[in-house]
Amino acid sequence: MNDNMAPLSKLDRAVIEATAHGLPLDVHPYRIIAERIGAEEHQVISSIERMLQNRMIRRIGVIPNHYKFGLTANGMTVWDVADEAVEECGRQIGALEFVSHCYLRPRKPPDWPYNLFAMVHCRSREEVRVKAQEISCILGSSLRSSDILFSTRILKKTGLRLATRGP
Repeated sequence: MNDNMAPLSKLDRAVIEATAHGLPLDVHPYRIIAERIGAEEHQVISSIERMLQNRMIRRIGVIPNHYKFGLTANGMTVWDVADEAVEECGRQIGALEFVSHCYLRPRKPPDWPYNLFAMVHCRSREEVRVKAQEISCILGSSLRSSDILFSTRILKKTGLRLATRGP
């Protein structure tokens, strides 16, 4: 453990273990978690707030299963965008309703020239290609090259899991 990190309390550990597979789909998910671990709702919320503040956890977010929404064609669009324009372009692309996430990554020349990534979810690969063309138009003269990497399987997405303790 890093010296800058506060140790996990028994409650923190219980909260992490109870939420490792997601929050309950309920109006009061923290109340349900509290009931499961034998705590009060406010204690669970305080524990999460403290872990967020101490950067023990970074965020709480939704991980949708796009396939259940009928969005079975998922393409990571990758773009080689001029460095002086990439941040502004990234903001514009990230704001598109059909882009679930958009981020900058360093290039790895000569094999990987791409520095802007945007995940596009659609009902068909052709629809992904159409959306990629829309992105291409937005990038305009800043765009040097691009590609689409289509998903071929669903990877299991999980929350934070703690290593088991020895005896």
